[in-house]
Amino acid sequence: MMALIQRVAHARVDVVGQPVGQIGPGLLVLLCAERGDTDAHAHKLLAKLLKLRIFSDDAGKMNRSVQDLDGQGTPGGLLVVSQFTLAADTSGGNRPSFTQAAPPDEGRRLYELFVALATAAHPEVATGQFAADMQVHLVNDGPVTIPLRVA
Repeated sequence: MMALIQRVAHARVDVVGQPVGQIGPGLLVLLCAERGDTDAHAHKLLAKLLKLRIFSDDAGKMNRSVQDLDGQGTPGGLLVVSQFTLAADTSGGNRPSFTQAAPPDEGRRLYELFVALATAAHPEVATGQFAADMQVHLVNDGPVTIPLRVA
């Protein structure tokens, strides 16, 4: 399982021009399930994501996680968006291949599992809509963009 995370000042996902999920400061999580991924991968990726120290402390060092943005226990938001195109393989030419992405039913199941786990572990979780044509609006804070992959 893999994710591309972006530290954001705020982010929103629209479907057919209507907002379906939005957060203030926190993490935009573009999430991709790949062939062979299991429930254990979802658990491991979420654990890593929640503890990743990429928010600045009072000295300006990246020492805080999304669970404690201000050093006082205030959590940031998570906006989780399905993104099968992260599995793109462009080595064979100019048209990407997505054969490494999980099949749609399995991708949906793992996405929904990840969202359920995140919702149980974190107070503010918003989502996009699986397999929809979405428009993602964000203000990347930093900018900070980090790929995460668990095996």
